[in-house]
Amino acid sequence: MKFIISILIFVCTVASSMGQKEMLCVGHHWTEDEANLVMKEFAEQWHDQASWEKRADILREGIIKGMQLDKMPEIEGNFNTILHSSREMDGYIVENIAIESFPGFWITGNLYRPTMEGDQFAAILSPHGHLANKRLTHYMQKRGAAFARMGAIVFAYDMVGYAESDQVTHKMPIALLLQTYNSRRVLDYLLSRPDVDPTRIGMTGGSGGGTQTFVLTAIDDRITASAPVVQVSAHFFGGCVCESGMPIHKSASHQTNNVEVAALCAPRPLILVSNGNDWTRNTPRVEYPYVQRVYALYNAEHKAENVHLPLERHDYGFSKRAAVYNFFSHHLKLNSRNIPYDDGFQEDFVTILPPEDLKVFDTDHPRPNNVLQGDEAVMDYLKIRGVE
Repeated sequence: MKFIISILIFVCTVASSMGQKEMLCVGHHWTEDEANLVMKEFAEQWHDQASWEKRADILREGIIKGMQLDKMPEIEGNFNTILHSSREMDGYIVENIAIESFPGFWITGNLYRPTMEGDQFAAILSPHGHLANKRLTHYMQKRGAAFARMGAIVFAYDMVGYAESDQVTHKMPIALLLQTYNSRRVLDYLLSRPDVDPTRIGMTGGSGGGTQTFVLTAIDDRITASAPVVQVSAHFFGGCVCESGMPIHKSASHQTNNVEVAALCAPRPLILVSNGNDWTRNTPRVEYPYVQRVYALYNAEHKAENVHLPLERHDYGFSKRAAVYNFFSHHLKLNSRNIPYDDGFQEDFVTILPPEDLKVFDTDHPRPNNVLQGDEAVMDYLKIRGVE
């Protein structure tokens, strides 16, 4: 059996002479049976904290170089923030916001803030995935409002190519790079605010937003608590170019999967939310035990948890949100008692705004004149073409 496992690993760590396209792990790259065996092979490559951290350094380098993040502009500040339409609701404030990711490229979203008094608050990055209606949908508004009412400043922002992030298409070759860089800029912005406590920074998203969550958490230790929802899988690598369109999982010198990428969060708090009707159905038996082994190296088993919902499907629905409410309440020191509770959390205090009310750019707030428009214009500016 070990020989078969080694063959699988060898096939995936192809010779350095092969092109980047051959390095891609896309969608259901392995079967469930293959992934189960490969996870055992991964576990044999480390045996203590030092050997795991040696592997972790290789994996982080593989992620950064695979998406070419090291080629992106190094920018400090210069957000050129556009912030307007502040509305005070029941225990929270919602605003429309855009920040400049790099010259000519804008991140669009909404900022949810607490109405409670305080000098500093926790902050939460809230990327969306490929689920219906994206940033403007009711469930994105509910979780943003709930986190804010609990005492966090929340930045909900668009995937590239969706909603107001229409300077490029979502299927552009460097979508994975742009989304990760945008998330890092959102993190930079939140940390630049004097009302944000830098020791309490969370990130959560479902589906493709889950991918954004565990990828940024893996390479940026400023995220102090991470909650990827319905996405961490041993055999599924993400089916969209924004998740697996650049070779972050393998190169001539490494092979990994999303379980190990998520485990790079250790020993920071991590929750994996999984369900019985997608590629996370094996999480309690395959993915989570591996993560727990990593956390045990730091005597931090209590900081990694799995909420498995075997009767549910692929979404970021109420049960998933409730699990993350409790997780962030504990690890980010929020007050979950600020959310009405009667045989479960009650979200009816949230005012669901129509999509047009949540948009940053409109007649009164036009787009800046310096926008880079189109996939080619952005890639030409960055001098990054993606996978050759």
